[in-house]
Amino acid sequence: MYVVIAGGGKVGWNLARELIEKGHEVTLVEQDRRRYLIIEEELEHAVQYGDATELWVLERAGIQRADLVIAVTGDDEDNILICQMAKEKYLCDRTIARVNNPRNLQHFELLGIRSSVSATDLILRLIEHEVPQYGLVHLLDLPAERLEIIEIEVTPGAPAASQRVSDVEIPEGSLIISVLRNGEGFVPKAETVIEAGDEVLLVLDPGLEEDITRQFAPDGARLA
Repeated sequence: MYVVIAGGGKVGWNLARELIEKGHEVTLVEQDRRRYLIIEEELEHAVQYGDATELWVLERAGIQRADLVIAVTGDDEDNILICQMAKEKYLCDRTIARVNNPRNLQHFELLGIRSSVSATDLILRLIEHEVPQYGLVHLLDLPAERLEIIEIEVTPGAPAASQRVSDVEIPEGSLIISVLRNGEGFVPKAETVIEAGDEVLLVLDPGLEEDITRQFAPDGARLA
């Protein structure tokens, strides 16, 4: 791939380094002169100096032929603008944006920037994954594909507890894909019995969370 990365902070610099090591062609754009000179000592011609929100800078970086544009500056407005220009003016289908403030995530989605990453949101999900009291946890949302992957802990007395997978009444549009038990995960078979305390992973259509919760954790579980 040819990848254009906007933003030479720790995230952008490390991304560029890893992508180059994997054999991809990369151009990193950094607007801070001092930072640019530091990165240039390592990446040499793979880094360019300039403001990635300016068209001529992006064109100099070769955005016209980019397979992927990644905007990881420290400014959400800049990241939105860079991805919008990449998609609308240069017809780059694949863009990824860093979301510095998780409150802005909805703005990215409303503007059609589907692949957006919030470090705060990712860390919160890891916390939710490690704390059983959180009940249902969203592990992955794919809005463009209209799919979600969730994890839920089975509570004692839940309808699904002590039931075989084939007998659990889950709504149409959902599928059990994995079970975590005693710290180990496995793909269940139809005759696998779900036990209280199991952490069950499901892929499902959006909007089915309440139906899933009623089956696996009806008592006190909350959506995370």
